[in-house]
Amino acid sequence: MTILTELYNMSEVQNTQLKIFQEKRQKEQHYKNSALSTYANQKVEYSSAQIDMVDIIQTNEKVKLDMEVQRENGHISADEDNLNVCERGVLKLQKACYNFIKAKKKAMKYMIYALLVAAYFVYFGYAIYYRFGDEGSHRLLGFTIFAVVLIIGKIFLNAYNVKVDTFLHCVETLLKSNRSMKVRTFTRWFLKVGVVIFLVVYIVMDIAIEEPRNLISVAGLMLYVMIFYVTSVNPSKINWHPVFWGIALQYIFALLILRTKWGYHIFQWLGDRVTEFLEYTMAGVIFVFGDLWFHHFVAFKVLSIVVFFASFVNIMYFLGVIQFLVRHIGLFLSFCMDTSPAESVNAAGNIFVGMAEAPLMIRPFLEDMTKSELHAVMTGGFATVAGNVLGAYIQFGVPANHLISASVMSAPASLAISKLAYPETEQVRTLSRDFSRMGKSQDRNLIEAASAGATASIKLVGAIAVNLIAFLSLLEFVNATLVWFGDRVGVHELSFQLICSYILYPVAFFMGTAPEDCRKVAELIGIKIFTNEFIAYEVLKDLISNRHKLENYTGIFNGTGPWSWQGDDIVLDITNETLTGGVISARSEVISTYVLCGFSNFGSIGIALGVMGSLAPKRKQELSKLVMRAMIAGNVACILTASIASLLYKEF
Repeated sequence: MTILTELYNMSEVQNTQLKIFQEKRQKEQHYKNSALSTYANQKVEYSSAQIDMVDIIQTNEKVKLDMEVQRENGHISADEDNLNVCERGVLKLQKACYNFIKAKKKAMKYMIYALLVAAYFVYFGYAIYYRFGDEGSHRLLGFTIFAVVLIIGKIFLNAYNVKVDTFLHCVETLLKSNRSMKVRTFTRWFLKVGVVIFLVVYIVMDIAIEEPRNLISVAGLMLYVMIFYVTSVNPSKINWHPVFWGIALQYIFALLILRTKWGYHIFQWLGDRVTEFLEYTMAGVIFVFGDLWFHHFVAFKVLSIVVFFASFVNIMYFLGVIQFLVRHIGLFLSFCMDTSPAESVNAAGNIFVGMAEAPLMIRPFLEDMTKSELHAVMTGGFATVAGNVLGAYIQFGVPANHLISASVMSAPASLAISKLAYPETEQVRTLSRDFSRMGKSQDRNLIEAASAGATASIKLVGAIAVNLIAFLSLLEFVNATLVWFGDRVGVHELSFQLICSYILYPVAFFMGTAPEDCRKVAELIGIKIFTNEFIAYEVLKDLISNRHKLENYTGIFNGTGPWSWQGDDIVLDITNETLTGGVISARSEVISTYVLCGFSNFGSIGIALGVMGSLAPKRKQELSKLVMRAMIAGNVACILTASIASLLYKEF
């Protein structure tokens, strides 16, 4: 019995060993086949021990990978095995909190937003109740309404973006039907005739009677339209609809801003608020440069404002405010002028940002744009200035309200003059639903957006500084050279400004500038075109300052203070002060503000080609052929804006 039992046990052991051996051989064969298939090219045969080692390494690597994934997700600690009881308890609590927040993240985010909104409206209600009627309460009410509209609009677009695009596409399709086209054509002509009758009656009954000299700018408008019609790429293909409505929108904007008291006061208030906002730059200026910053006004004050405003604009871009405004202004321009979504959005974007930033909003469309659209995009950049440098011009004493209105008015002007110079002859590929395909901020949070905006302005600040140094130095060299050549033939005080004052005199005159100021305005236009608008505004600043000094001087002596002309300079006899360059009237100051408000100069051609070429590298050759015409068109767009401002100018 014992022997039988031992034999049975031995048999069981052998069977067990045999099973283990068979399983091991199967496992070895599996890994061997796997290894041979992987390293067949190397023809390497592995022993069972090596295969076991490979198995162990693969298992360890899998465990390590799982551990790393869990650590990244916050589930375990790297030193969890070495923790004591207290530390393990804290770790479990952290895990529980993390998992709860992760599961309820969306609900908690909306709860925080709801609490913040509720807290704000509690404050808003009490603030209105506590004090209402002053400027501050109106400001609080206005910004609150704007913020509510912005938030509701953003939520609506995010929730129904596809439906909105579909609706716009349906409207576009409906408008292109035969019956709709007839109604649309009749409506367009009815509106055009109505606008023309209104403008003619208003000009004759109001402007012609009160300020007949303002009518000179009407002749200027007609002259520039005629010149661009004759020199157009394809005059027979010109669509007069965007040309008409571009100029009409300019006129309507100018009418509201310059001829109505409420419109003038709104933009005056807006300009004052912008000026007030920019003064916060002084906190950083004084901290970095000290109390003697005013010894270097341009370097320490003006360029610092560019940094501050660039940071603010980038924050607004991160929050979606810029995109919201640009999208709806672009929709408005496209509806009125029948321009494509891409070029309309770009024109609207140029109101707020510069020629380098606005094309980023329409980057997805650039490669497929027609030549006419590319020309319109570049013209819009040349016809306006960036919001970053707008604050710098305000520091020069240029009226903020007119700078802001010039940026708004130049948007439709750029589209109008562009479609006149380079009419559309190709099939436009962008549709109404493409308004939602705008560029978004790449910043991850508000702090990064503020820092990125300030950092990005370094290049702009450096470009402004070196251009000022270079162009002012070159201008002085050119003037010295012209003086030398002039002296050889008996012509004294020959200068670049003097040449521009005569060559560009007709331009200034047909904008409605007073004859006594035409040469000064012509000088400013020449400086803007051949150097840049920054230097031109600096010269304008001196002329404005001289006028204020002369007014104060004559006011002290009840208008009888003796002064005299000495060439183009004014000498104040009693104080023995010389006002270099003379003065400029308030009317000519406004005209100059509008005509200089654009990047249309030879230096900006390189910027336009660099930016557009990097965004649409396949279109570089076409862009290089269009850029000079676009720069000229940008200048004329600024001239049209100044002409309409001159036509409707009225002192309140």
